[in-house]
Amino acid sequence: MTFTQLGIIEPILKALKDEGYTHPTPIQAQSIPILLKGNDLLGCAQTGTGKTAAFTIPILQHLYLNNSGPRGYRKIKTLIVTPTRELAIQIADNITQYAKYTDLKNVVIFGGVKQGGQTDSLRRGTDILVATPGRLLDLIAQGFITLKDIEFFVLDEADQMLDMGFIHDIKKIIAKLPSKRQSLFFSATMPSSIIELSGKILGNYEQVTVKPEQPTADKIEQAIYFVSKNNKPKLLVHIINENPTSSVLVFSRTKHGADKIVKFLDKSHIKSAAIHGNKSQGARQRALGNFKDGVSNILIATDIAARGIDIDELSLVINFDLPNISETYVHRIGRTGRAKASGIALSFCDLEERAYLKDIQKLIRQDIPVVENHPFLVDETEIIPATEKLSKNQKKKKKPHLTHHKPKEKETTGEQKHRKPFSNRRRY
Repeated sequence: MTFTQLGIIEPILKALKDEGYTHPTPIQAQSIPILLKGNDLLGCAQTGTGKTAAFTIPILQHLYLNNSGPRGYRKIKTLIVTPTRELAIQIADNITQYAKYTDLKNVVIFGGVKQGGQTDSLRRGTDILVATPGRLLDLIAQGFITLKDIEFFVLDEADQMLDMGFIHDIKKIIAKLPSKRQSLFFSATMPSSIIELSGKILGNYEQVTVKPEQPTADKIEQAIYFVSKNNKPKLLVHIINENPTSSVLVFSRTKHGADKIVKFLDKSHIKSAAIHGNKSQGARQRALGNFKDGVSNILIATDIAARGIDIDELSLVINFDLPNISETYVHRIGRTGRAKASGIALSFCDLEERAYLKDIQKLIRQDIPVVENHPFLVDETEIIPATEKLSKNQKKKKKPHLTHHKPKEKETTGEQKHRKPFSNRRRY
């Protein structure tokens, strides 16, 4: 099947051809006909399969055909809401590419930057608005945006919206929308919370689910490294040095952890940059732009940036910290192996993360191969729970009775004498 056979109009076909698109992906082939008919849709497909084009192409076609006459001031007809700044920018860029042979305009708004440039663009009018929830509600409250003319509403990465605590903002936004509209929910995973929410918000909708039994991309080669927490940075340096020409995206669970990774790599003479919520929007865009353009090949990111990184030739993703939400693992490794490309996803796992690994493997329904020949393989004695390390005498030892006298100082083993206090241990 081709895009021509789907009934896509010539101006959009020409733009798709410029981008090298000839045959739709499964999510596009199934979703576009439904959306061209004007039906609501709940779409689920693994990351990197073309969900953005699946909903933007039919919306652009509807707008183009319905607004073929003389254009006056452009009212916002389409609202696309997404959880992160990076993803909002990415979607807006894709819309610009697909609409370049039409006269349709789009504006993207997000927090973390001054609103002046965004409000100036809104005053000039736009057909499509791409927004993050917080900035959208703020500009609505200030009177810069009205949603009364919305005909198409898209909630992208709906599961991430709920994970990031946007549910109340989403309900406020939906309450401001016209009841007569076409609504679309798209996500890489489909937990029960999303199905429940879609039932309340979508109309008589159809559902498209592509390969739910295999949440991770088929062409992604996965592997797990068992390593102590303290040796994770050293293992990262080892892997980067073994792959000097690879573009590497490293995921940290926290913003502070991402900055510490950058500092450690710098001490090892490896240049990298971090993107996370504490970075200014300018710094985040520069770091991401340099990574996409090949100026730098090591990027450290938190999960807030995971959904907005779309790089065709990203060869290696490393989970420095395993995510505590299993679905997040799917989104992370989906940054590589996009479209028809192959990729590698490596994960570090310390003792505290074993439970996360178990949940991830349950979700993806496969065991991740273990790498056993790396220089920082964790000693099995290190993973024995502390209670099992106690001697028999220690286990039988009774608790001392509380008295008003100063208790005697406990005897310590040589190992305990030289052990660093917990508060002084290094964390990454």
